[in-house]
Amino acid sequence: MLTYVYAALFYAAAAIFVAGVALKIAQYARVPAPLKIPTTPAPMTRGGVAWRMLREVTLFESLYRANKWIWLFGWLFHVALALVLVRHLRYFQEPVWGAVEIAQPFGIYAGIAMLAGLAGLWARRFLVERIRYISTYSDHLMLALLVAIAATGLAMKYVTHTDIVAVKAFMLGLMAFDWQPLPADPALLLHLALVAALMAIFPASKLLHAPGVFFSPTRNQADDSRERRHLTAWAE
Repeated sequence: MLTYVYAALFYAAAAIFVAGVALKIAQYARVPAPLKIPTTPAPMTRGGVAWRMLREVTLFESLYRANKWIWLFGWLFHVALALVLVRHLRYFQEPVWGAVEIAQPFGIYAGIAMLAGLAGLWARRFLVERIRYISTYSDHLMLALLVAIAATGLAMKYVTHTDIVAVKAFMLGLMAFDWQPLPADPALLLHLALVAALMAIFPASKLLHAPGVFFSPTRNQADDSRERRHLTAWAE
């Protein structure tokens, strides 16, 4: 029964995640940009825009210029999260890709770095007055959810171990619709439930800045207003 419940939970969470993110991206793509508003200094060519966007999503360039402390904790969290996700790919692959195998030892320490980055980002919502003023309950709840996911994941590594072979069999079974028994370890069950909750609420949360940054007119526009006229599709 536990296996059936968690299998249904992950199918539902994955469906909500994929459908919700796809709908949001479609909505972003349909929203007109009536003004030419790239943040200056801005590139004047589409190639320059692509290079600027690459720096933005990998190095958080604008955040680095705005606030070094927030950049440090934010970049640390996102890079660590990326490594953790790569490490977790082993549960969905057989055989495991070589790049995923190489990332395994780094992914362990990335979990600790992820928790440190989240702690710094959460602390500023209490310690910085202007950030505390604009912080909502949802901001704290999202950070608490991410911290809980990281903490339960680390607990399974350093406190209470689980049968990762059985966990991998369960995950591979989900993809093949061949359900395998899920270990009944409390830390594992809590970790998986929190991950499913994150997937389900992702499309309705501020975490949508992940795909949303690509649709930001301050970042995806070239500073060519003197060379050509900017006209939105609905105004043609």
